[in-house]
Amino acid sequence: MFAFIAENWVTILLTAALAVLVGFVIWRMIKDKKSGNSSCGGDCTSCTGGCNHSLSGPSGK
Repeated sequence: MFAFIAENWVTILLTAALAVLVGFVIWRMIKDKKSGNSSCGGDCTSCTGGCNHSLSGPSGK
C-alpha cells in the first residue's frame, strides 16, 4: 500500500485538489441559487441574453 502511494502521490494529490475544487464550485452554485444570485433569476429586464428564458416563457415568444 505504501509503495502504491509513493509511486502515485502526485496523481493522488492532484485528484484530491480537483475534487475539492469541484466540490467548492458545486457548493457555491447551490448557495447562489438559494440566495437568488443564480445566472438566471427570471428577471428579463436584467438578462444578458445568455439563456433562453425569454424564449420559453409563458408569453409564447
